[in-house]
Amino acid sequence: MNHLHTALWGVLPYLVVTLLVAGTAWRYRYDRFGFTTRSSQLHESTLLRIGSPLFHYGLLFVIVGHLTGLLIPETFTERVHIHEWLYHANALAVGGVAGLVTTVGLALLVHRRLRVPAVRAASLRTDRVLHPLLLATLVAGLAATATTTSDHPYDYRQGVSLWFRSLFTFSPDVPVMAHAPLVHQLHALLGMALFALWPFSRLVHAFTAPVGYVFRPYVVYRSRGARGHGVRR
Repeated sequence: MNHLHTALWGVLPYLVVTLLVAGTAWRYRYDRFGFTTRSSQLHESTLLRIGSPLFHYGLLFVIVGHLTGLLIPETFTERVHIHEWLYHANALAVGGVAGLVTTVGLALLVHRRLRVPAVRAASLRTDRVLHPLLLATLVAGLAATATTTSDHPYDYRQGVSLWFRSLFTFSPDVPVMAHAPLVHQLHALLGMALFALWPFSRLVHAFTAPVGYVFRPYVVYRSRGARGHGVRR
């Protein structure tokens, strides 16, 4: 294990998390009203209505799949009698479809941003880095998923997952990641680059998702015809 591996898989993840937290705090302190996607729906809506749901819903499944695969150990699925082949088949099917849907959605959004003059004029400088980085991350993820069907499949649950969970104990398992296939290493590095860019791009709008809207109390109002009778609608 050389110093480069230690830097990439033992030090860099913590630097990225520090930058993500500190950068988000800084952005909120000095640009809290910039936590937005800067919607361009008024400029073009047809492609947006197709590309945006494909990208966002597909990405939601991708994120859930990553968290499930990285955080749930193999011993747990064995304990609940989920066979390994079934687990990987499900991950391949759901993860592959979600990744393709997300990639298609992103491709439509990028095409829209490049081809519609008003949308292109409203683009941010960080978009020039963000969109290629997102696309590269998705493609690398699809390529990593495809390795599960190769002649010599790589079991990420015995490699990448162990490294990821070891980060939470502040004792990163550098060797298992250092010996992972190149495509998995590339996918991890691109993912860390996304998190490093997150606070300084339009991705920061994810922190303003209206989760509280689901739990807000009902709005109580009175109709004109029920004045004085205390009727609640």
